[in-house]
Amino acid sequence: MISRFHFPGVLPQGGELPLPEAVSHHALRVLRLSDGDPLVLFDGSGGEVAARLDIRGKRGFAVLGERRSISRESPLEIVLVQSLASGDKMDWIIQKAVELGVAGVIPVQAERSVLRLAGERAQKRQAHWQQVAVAACEQCGRNRVPEVTPVQTLSAYLEGWSAVPKVVLAPGATHTLGTMSPPEGAMHLLIGPEGGWSDAELAVCQGAGAIALGLGPRILRTETAGLAAVAAIQARWGDF
Repeated sequence: MISRFHFPGVLPQGGELPLPEAVSHHALRVLRLSDGDPLVLFDGSGGEVAARLDIRGKRGFAVLGERRSISRESPLEIVLVQSLASGDKMDWIIQKAVELGVAGVIPVQAERSVLRLAGERAQKRQAHWQQVAVAACEQCGRNRVPEVTPVQTLSAYLEGWSAVPKVVLAPGATHTLGTMSPPEGAMHLLIGPEGGWSDAELAVCQGAGAIALGLGPRILRTETAGLAAVAAIQARWGDF
């Protein structure tokens, strides 16, 4: 496979450019690419640029070729509203959700979230998660990078996104994908934390218009539920 790299800026039309230090290090020291190896660069605005690696000393440069209007985006606009999960679960969830084609990720603080984030710590974690999304796009071939928004409370999310159709996963819910109609426009998929949504949170979500959705008789972990739902929605109405 040809190595793909996200370029943090606007790629020019033709010519050559020095690779950012982090990209150059990854290409030369981690992947151990050789002078003249082909590359693909994308800047997140859509499409990708074929390039060739030019190594000068310890620095890598890209000799740019043609820009190709290639899109690998899902026809569905699924946004994952994920309750904060502990450890490295959030990294895993965001990485796999991007691979599955979500249009964005909104981390929310739920009552039973083990992980608690605020202030500078929340900002640093968001920046880290955005880079996880970038790396996932490099791997899976997407040329548009989904946004990982700042962490917010569930109530702030519901107030800010009141007009968007929502589905909240809830064990025991009678609605299933088989009873739902295909989404028209964006669909927000709300996933509870390790301990699940509280009764009050479920009531607030449903009061805000969210449809309670079940995924069979088994209770799925927070790191499983959202990914399973996205994959099922993609298989039913998307590009799987």
